[in-house]
Amino acid sequence: MRASLLQIAVDDDESVISRRARVSSLVREVAEREGSGLVVLPELWTTGAFGYEAFAAEAEPLEGPTYEVMAETARAAGVWLHAGSIPEAGDGTLYNTSLVFSPSGELAAAYRKIHRFGFDKGEAVLMGAGHELATVRTPETVLGLATCYDLRFPELFRGLVDAGAEVFVVPAGWPARRRAHWSLLARARAVEDQVYVLACGTAGTHAGVEQAGASVVVDPWGGVLAEASPTREAVLTVDLDLAKVAGTREQFPALKDRRLGVAAPGL
Repeated sequence: MRASLLQIAVDDDESVISRRARVSSLVREVAEREGSGLVVLPELWTTGAFGYEAFAAEAEPLEGPTYEVMAETARAAGVWLHAGSIPEAGDGTLYNTSLVFSPSGELAAAYRKIHRFGFDKGEAVLMGAGHELATVRTPETVLGLATCYDLRFPELFRGLVDAGAEVFVVPAGWPARRRAHWSLLARARAVEDQVYVLACGTAGTHAGVEQAGASVVVDPWGGVLAEASPTREAVLTVDLDLAKVAGTREQFPALKDRRLGVAAPGL
């Protein structure tokens, strides 16, 4: 599987409508140029992950403007598209919701972020928490979905492994001041669960908060296959040898020695 991560720069002076159109064009361009089967966008790229004041103003129903544009983009490009996440206006509560589309433009999964960041402010109080793990089965593999702050909670990823995930897709809007944690945790989740990790962040500045960038692809042994600039918009394209997941687990069968099981709620 060839995967492309699009590290989008979020400029506070660019409107959501303009960014949506620009990113759609970029997805199509990258898919055609790189021959990608999977394209990944970052967390909350429409508003910026720290643009708290924009969450309510720009919140959309699940099948809102971003859904419509990204569904058509996936169909036109003929790719599996992880369209990052949007502020979803659902059942009277805002959610940080990721959307994944099939190459036919059908919604394959919607994942509401379980762990909200903010320590009783920001996202933690403005948005509701999701409660269900989410996976997407493609013809080649199973994708496990997580978002940004989720990366700090390994039990979520154990649940995704139990559900069959071989590739973790983690869109994020991670701040630059904790860039070292971002890189470390992406590698840790790959090593402990013996999977590929596709961690796609943003560049630029969200509401005055400098972003970490440094999108990264990690293999099941913890090897970094590609890493983006910490400051600029970038595209990472990597060929994933999916047989390496089973090969790693056979060569070093640590998962068989687990003693504390993790269920996969909602699957």
